[in-house]
Amino acid sequence: MMSDRHAAKQLKTLASLFLALGLAACAGPRETYVVLPDAGGQAGALTVTPKAGKPLQLSGAYANAQGGAEGAQAGKLSEQEIKAAFAEAMSARPEAPQRFTLYFLEGRDELTADSKKEMDKVLAEVRRRPAPDVIVVGHTDRVGSLADNDRLALRRAERLRSDLLKQGLPGDSVQAAGRGEREPLVATADEVAEPRNRRVEMLVR
Repeated sequence: MMSDRHAAKQLKTLASLFLALGLAACAGPRETYVVLPDAGGQAGALTVTPKAGKPLQLSGAYANAQGGAEGAQAGKLSEQEIKAAFAEAMSARPEAPQRFTLYFLEGRDELTADSKKEMDKVLAEVRRRPAPDVIVVGHTDRVGSLADNDRLALRRAERLRSDLLKQGLPGDSVQAAGRGEREPLVATADEVAEPRNRRVEMLVR
């Protein structure tokens, strides 16, 4: 179940992507709609549906439109003008999430030597963020039964979740799940040991 804090974060992110600024002009009340990119530079799309006239599709970073009683039309604001107008909102956007992949010894929930060093980078990223959320998803190769691999994948994810909680993160800020052998990085036949599939994928946001 999504935590209240996680839901609030998502709403804040959406609000920063699609902002509507009410303006007063001589022809009557008008609105400006702008698609703002996220912290990683990615932007979605927005459909402006006025009371009169046809809907207008805005797609890509800084696309904008003017809307009023007579309908909506593409705006003419430059990227610089938009950045100036929405500077406060853009500075409040959350950082782009960081992804990490850590690998395990065969049949165990113990990280490889290289991945133990990578875990230090994960912890540093978590400590750097003021209110981090972490998603941990465990995977296995295809050696063993499906049921055993489901348990092993979850155990791997829970092991790293426990390590994060020991660093002081609240329990509801770290989610752990196991996918067993269902989502391999490298496709193999059954009962083939593949080190790159024995992994945990972590998303820190």
